[in-house]
Amino acid sequence: MDVSLLGAYLATITLLMLAPGPDMLFALATGVKSGPRAGFLAAVGAAAGEVVHITAAALGLAAIFRSAPVLFDVMRFAGSGYLVYLGVQTFRARNAPLNAGNRGADGARRAFCRGAITNLLNPKMALFTIAFLPQFIDTGRGSVAVQFFVLGACFVALEIVVDGTVGILAGRFRQMLLRRRTTKALHVVSGSVFVGLGTKIAVTR
Repeated sequence: MDVSLLGAYLATITLLMLAPGPDMLFALATGVKSGPRAGFLAAVGAAAGEVVHITAAALGLAAIFRSAPVLFDVMRFAGSGYLVYLGVQTFRARNAPLNAGNRGADGARRAFCRGAITNLLNPKMALFTIAFLPQFIDTGRGSVAVQFFVLGACFVALEIVVDGTVGILAGRFRQMLLRRRTTKALHVVSGSVFVGLGTKIAVTR
């Protein structure tokens, strides 16, 4: 792989990661709602979903969405509905203690799974991956599969670092506010983010 091409790729994805996107906002909302550990694991879950998209891109499977717009819309609305569902559940629990139901392995597993599902049900990530990664593949410099692996690994690692940090910081912020009895407000904020993300995915093609 060409070193200068790899450098351009790293610079590009760094800028992309720093711009707030669905995965970052999901990690932020999860951190606010359930604490720093959950916020970080939500980011890891989203990154795990991205691994699937990158694998699909390497195999050419994401091209299916281009030829089957109905399938694209089905996944888009499924992802939107799931996020809105999470938002409604958060609104309904606005008077519950923030620590309730989010401790231990179960809370960590839930945050991870929700992050993965949110990413997987966003077909735009598959289309973005298949459109973006090949621009940095040099077919004249070794195995294309290996290059996809290297680029994908960099993408996933950076996503965990950036979005995971956002999730952790959001959780720390939550813990600070928890002392000021702002439980209901934090539930409303995180619920609003979930619903807003779901709405955005539904109305944006």
